[in-house]
Amino acid sequence: MKKLGYLLLICFAFTACKDKSKFTITGEFKNATPQSKVYLYGLQKENVLPLDSTVFSEKGEFKFSHSTPGVDFFRISAGQKEYMIIAKNGDDIKIAADLQDKNLGYTTSGAEEADKLQELNTVKNQYMQKLGAIQSQFEEASAAQPAKREAIMEQFKPKYMEEINGLNKAVLKFAQENSNSLAGFYAINLLNPAEFEKEMVDYSDKIKSNFSDNPAVAEFVSKMSKLKSLSVGQQAPDFTIAGIDGKPVKLSDFKGKYVLIDFWASWCRPCREENPNLVKAYNTYKDKNFTVLGISLDKDAAAWKGAIDADHLTWTHAGELKDFDGPVVRMYEIEAIPSSFLLDPNGKIIAKNLRGEELDAFLNKTLK
Repeated sequence: MKKLGYLLLICFAFTACKDKSKFTITGEFKNATPQSKVYLYGLQKENVLPLDSTVFSEKGEFKFSHSTPGVDFFRISAGQKEYMIIAKNGDDIKIAADLQDKNLGYTTSGAEEADKLQELNTVKNQYMQKLGAIQSQFEEASAAQPAKREAIMEQFKPKYMEEINGLNKAVLKFAQENSNSLAGFYAINLLNPAEFEKEMVDYSDKIKSNFSDNPAVAEFVSKMSKLKSLSVGQQAPDFTIAGIDGKPVKLSDFKGKYVLIDFWASWCRPCREENPNLVKAYNTYKDKNFTVLGISLDKDAAAWKGAIDADHLTWTHAGELKDFDGPVVRMYEIEAIPSSFLLDPNGKIIAKNLRGEELDAFLNKTLK
């Protein structure tokens, strides 16, 4: 009996006998309402799956225990706040947060992936605090002079964008340095594909043999493979789509011209704000072998036609009236608008998402 007791002590001392068929998440959240619900969710592709729930203790504490086939993503949800976790069986993860923190800062520890995720969160939190401070300064200044809100916004915008760019660079650097970690994979997915398409495609080539059994990674690799076929230098996929008059419009009919395929919608404010720039570019270069093909994501035909008239968009228009679910919209992997593809006379993609002065400069250089 003495020998058995000694072995049990050794077992507990070195945690060699802990249950490795599950992982545990122990949380401590400040400003949590005792007995209010906290949830554990799993992530499967783009779906969030409820796995478990419990309630906060008087001290804001909670605990989950769950099993997973492999290392994967999970989400802790409390009220309107959500926090990402990466876990595998055998992990004993600690998470701490303040439910009144508007920046959603939180800390994780206790497992390799949790520690990596904490490194990323530390970087993110530093920038979010800076961005929060700039936002507060802007709100204070505009409250003092509400009539000058737009001018004050322009004054604060360069500093705000400087911090956003710094955050993006830091997140990209973390992802590239941690390509063998799901924390690195999570980081790359924080970036905007419209701005970091090449980096994300390169990253997918780098990790496609890693975490091959993880559905999120497999989905990302598949998506980036499609984006790669739509990158600069590739031939634009041909399509036939219904024009605004109901007649078919073929992309191949535009061969011989430089054509800007513009994905937009009447309800999209950034699209409507960009339309005057497109009108200017069209009127400037339409006699120099340039045209525009507008593809609307509207579901309301009347609103679509009204926006065309209101914004004086005199080029060819087509649409599927299916929001983001139209076949052509899906073919071009459109997930945000405005989005655009500039094609040369042979139908090859030569630029993407050019706006304003950038579009004018590119056309001036290309068409002169």
